[in-house]
Amino acid sequence: MSAIDILAVRKDYGTSTAIHGIDLHLPEGKFIVILGPSGCGKSTLLRMIAGLEGITAGELRIGGVRMNDHEPKDRGCAMVFQNYALYPHMTVGENIGYPLKVAGLGRAERQRRVAEAAQALELDQLLARRPGELSGGQRQRVAMGRAMVRHPRVFLFDEPLSNLDARLRVQMRLELRRLHEKLGATSVLVTHDQQEGMTLADHLVVMNGGRVEQAGSPREVYARPASLFVAGFLGSPSMNLMPAEVVGAGDTLRIAGGHLLRLPDAVSARGPVRLGIRPEHVVNGDLPATVEMTEDLGSSILVHARLEGGASIAFHSPADAAPARGEAIGLGLPPARLHLFEAAGGRRLETITNSSGGLRERLDIAAG
Repeated sequence: MSAIDILAVRKDYGTSTAIHGIDLHLPEGKFIVILGPSGCGKSTLLRMIAGLEGITAGELRIGGVRMNDHEPKDRGCAMVFQNYALYPHMTVGENIGYPLKVAGLGRAERQRRVAEAAQALELDQLLARRPGELSGGQRQRVAMGRAMVRHPRVFLFDEPLSNLDARLRVQMRLELRRLHEKLGATSVLVTHDQQEGMTLADHLVVMNGGRVEQAGSPREVYARPASLFVAGFLGSPSMNLMPAEVVGAGDTLRIAGGHLLRLPDAVSARGPVRLGIRPEHVVNGDLPATVEMTEDLGSSILVHARLEGGASIAFHSPADAAPARGEAIGLGLPPARLHLFEAAGGRRLETITNSSGGLRERLDIAAG
């Protein structure tokens, strides 16, 4: 097992910068997911760890050893690609064992490792088949087996589930977790799928525009988003975001329609801010709203409404008690469930002092 340290790493392509001086510690033995939209730099960062992309500036360490100038084969990493990259003319067994053949291992040791990986991935009955005779999930397991036989210190996964259908993705997520628990190696997976990121990760890294927006456990990142981007990107449906204004002593919000909300603690800002609340935290209350649309999710109804003053808001309702389109309703925004962000920069706002004069961190409106 090996921790990965990324120190002020930058990647330039001519005059364009893809990675902007990232500092990041990826803990040893953990399943790390790098999550972000297409073009955010997550695959570029993964390829830099693997040695498939050069580093313009900064330093990469694996297990404490500087890797900037090491060849990919000397980094102790094994990579599973999005397109599987299997040899169609080889059998499953030959595909799995090919890296060992290239490395010069003897036939007996190759066969032992291939059998071990095939059994772990339930491929032992398929070793004589060729990739064209396999399902997408089976081909993905062959690609994983080819990585496993090298006994790497670090597994790197480049969107390995994106070519699978929804049901198979769920199954393969479970298999990836089981594989990680069994092998204990450091695993780094990149994806744009937030559900995949939340369910797989021990440690979640959210990227945007070549920068790290936030890193932490999935629960921490979801409950305490450090920026507007993270707040809007994580969650299905995403967090409700609307304009508001901090007034008075910094402990009161004015939202669209002139309604006032009292905050549990004063915040460091005054004037315009962005207010966020997740759909599952919206309750019944006295804020006037009108239902615009409903979506039947099976277990619940997702209601889209518009508050007095024009702000749109979504919330969950039990299927047997959902309001009808056009119905006038009253909603509540519990103060302890609110998130506040800068109107311009988008960073999470800080509380200032409680009644005893000390800094206090809370689930609501806290430092990111």
